[in-house]
Amino acid sequence: MSHEKIISLDNLSLQDLDSNAEFIPLFSQEDEEAMNKEEIPTELSILPLRNMVLFPGVVIPITAGRDKSIKLINEALEGNKTIGVVAQLNEEVEVPGGNDVYRFGTVAKILKTLKLPDGNITVILQGKKRFAIDEIIQEDPYLKAKVVEAEDAKPDANDLEFKTIIETIKETAQEIVRENPNIPSEAAFALKNIESDSFLVNFVSSNLNLDVADKQALLEKNDLKERALETLRRMNTELQKLNLKNDIQTKVRIDLDQQQKEYFLHQQIKTIQEELGGVSHEQEFEEMRKKAKSKKWDAKVQEHFDKELSKMQRMNPQVAEFSIQRNYLELLLELPWNEYTVDKFDLKNAKKILDKDHYGLEDVKRRVIEHMAVLKLRNDMKSPILCLYGPPGVGKTSIGKSVATALGREYVRISLGGLRDEAEIRGHRKTYIGAMPGRIIQSIKKAKTSNPVFVLDEIDKLSSSNQGDPSSAMLEVLDPEQNKEFYDNFVELGFDLSKVMFIATSNSLNTIQPALLDRMEVIEMNGYTIEEKTEILRQHLLPKQLKEHGLDVKTISIPKKVMEFIVTKYTRESGVRRLDKEVATIVRNIAKSIVLEEEFNEKLTEEDIIKILGAPKYDYDKYETNDVAGVVTGLAWTRVGGDILFIESILSEGKGTLTMTGNLGNVMKESATIALEYIKSNSNLFGIDAKVFDKYKIHVHVPEGATPKDGPSAGIAMLTSMVSSFTQRKIKKNVAMTGEITLRGKVLPVGGIKEKILAAKRANIKEIILCKENKRDIDQIKPEYLTGLTFHYVDKMTEVIDLALTNQKVKNAKELTVKEV
Repeated sequence: MSHEKIISLDNLSLQDLDSNAEFIPLFSQEDEEAMNKEEIPTELSILPLRNMVLFPGVVIPITAGRDKSIKLINEALEGNKTIGVVAQLNEEVEVPGGNDVYRFGTVAKILKTLKLPDGNITVILQGKKRFAIDEIIQEDPYLKAKVVEAEDAKPDANDLEFKTIIETIKETAQEIVRENPNIPSEAAFALKNIESDSFLVNFVSSNLNLDVADKQALLEKNDLKERALETLRRMNTELQKLNLKNDIQTKVRIDLDQQQKEYFLHQQIKTIQEELGGVSHEQEFEEMRKKAKSKKWDAKVQEHFDKELSKMQRMNPQVAEFSIQRNYLELLLELPWNEYTVDKFDLKNAKKILDKDHYGLEDVKRRVIEHMAVLKLRNDMKSPILCLYGPPGVGKTSIGKSVATALGREYVRISLGGLRDEAEIRGHRKTYIGAMPGRIIQSIKKAKTSNPVFVLDEIDKLSSSNQGDPSSAMLEVLDPEQNKEFYDNFVELGFDLSKVMFIATSNSLNTIQPALLDRMEVIEMNGYTIEEKTEILRQHLLPKQLKEHGLDVKTISIPKKVMEFIVTKYTRESGVRRLDKEVATIVRNIAKSIVLEEEFNEKLTEEDIIKILGAPKYDYDKYETNDVAGVVTGLAWTRVGGDILFIESILSEGKGTLTMTGNLGNVMKESATIALEYIKSNSNLFGIDAKVFDKYKIHVHVPEGATPKDGPSAGIAMLTSMVSSFTQRKIKKNVAMTGEITLRGKVLPVGGIKEKILAAKRANIKEIILCKENKRDIDQIKPEYLTGLTFHYVDKMTEVIDLALTNQKVKNAKELTVKEV
């Protein structure tokens, strides 16, 4: 028996229209009596069915797609909704005529219709009575025929044999329902509750697994008892086949042992994969197994790989998870588990490589050589986590490549600037579509070794968002005690990063998470002096740009004096990035002259440089004047290195108030306020009449107002500027200062001394005033960097005034009420 769907005709809705299902209405004895009383028309519109026979009382859905059928149904809906349904002799005939259909059929009532998007119509039909075609009277636009009713010859009500046949049909039908898993259990309940004997026979006949001809033969039997007996015979045959099939399946299932079962299932999967995808993946699985045998991973990883490979074999290749699983297994195979490059322990050669690639940077080179020495002695030392800290353009990133060359290791680099998703570090979980490992694991895979030199660029520019905090994820990566078992969400296994030499770069330490900073060894890389920049230009930048522009190294030469001219007049930075661009401009100009066959000097002069680069961009000599009171040169630290800072103050009539301009931060505003209050409370130390503060107000300004300025380095410079304005005394030429003050007049130390010293040299400063405690910073700077500089170490503000101010008043000095100095 076929699959039925049990519904009530009263609750039939359009969603129940399923062309593959039969319908069992709740058909009672009263319904049969009412149907028998109905008279059938003498003429009926005939609807041919391809592969279906309709029996009286049975409800079936059909889909009409032929133009004739659609037209017939539409006209029937406008009338009494009654049509004649017959089966086609040959279902392949597209447009059946009168000779292409059986002579017996069933009168049907249209219960519901549904128009489909493709233009077809789904119709629910209920059979009423059997009829025989007497004459075809019309074939266009659809079949129409004269019909006569074919009445059932029903047995006597007391016919015991017929009653036994009906009971047997019910029992056999129930057994078929139990044995066949494709038939819903509700069908058994419906069969029990059928009251009409004729409907029971018709319903079972309609649902037997018979072809159209056999079902038509049952429909054409006029004697209901004979039809019931033939139906029972057919049911017994079907039940026997079903029992035999179940017995065979049971025997096969018992005989198959575990090995045979697995083989059978694998063969089924293989066949299904070939049908769906066109290729077999068995070869792919076998190649993965071979690669796994050559890996140097431990037993735990091997066990995990085998488990995941078995899981992949059971997957349907068409589902999205299959590709994720394949990518996962390929990643495990491509990762360099316990695969290391052999380090080079030739320390002298390593030092030569570092010196050749980078001029200066002695602290970094010393630390790398120390690491190589210890590694040579122990051969199992955990690699250090270095953080190169300094302004842009000083060679922090490129030092990593030189270290890799010196050690003979692979080199990888990732930029962390602006990274805000934790999954970029730890990877995505495999449950997500498009999941992938983090950038750490991806880079290790790319390096094909577990001990590369790994540069983490711009680590101070990591940021956080609602996707997590990458800085916290980096804690495990950069902790020597934890990264032996680094856990990536995608890999789901611990990977050893302890042999990786991490080198982080940073422009600022303030924005690095304290816990992360604590795990790294910070090496400060300060800016270059004019002499160092000149050597870098000669040894590295000029040869590199000549090569990149297709010119011979001997095409042009730049004398040392001209190189210093380029460095001092066209750059004002701690690094050499801007200098590299200026050199590139010069080389491009020479390349143009060669192509256009223009004359050019092979030995460039300052005039040639001005012609190519334009007028000098910076002139440090313009700040040396001391003809105006209140102008002091301070020293400041910025993210691009040291810089000089000019602080101006001027008096105007007023009540001793302080006004500040120049885009100053809170710290510098507080320094100015402290300086003025100290001067007011100690005016006698500076020869200032206290009455002056009642007659004049002071304005402090720091030029370049577009640039925000803040920090504790300008306290003594502000106080010196104010004292100069109040006393109208000149400030010494070529003097700069840096330091903070207190209300007691004590000078406090500040940071960034080396950068500030380099900035002072670039500006032709000759004397520098510092706090005594900053002497330790000066002692760490190479003596050659300090050539031409004189340092004054002070402890009190009065010492600063004595060193910075002369007794000579400026020209056109204001007439202030002051004591004689």
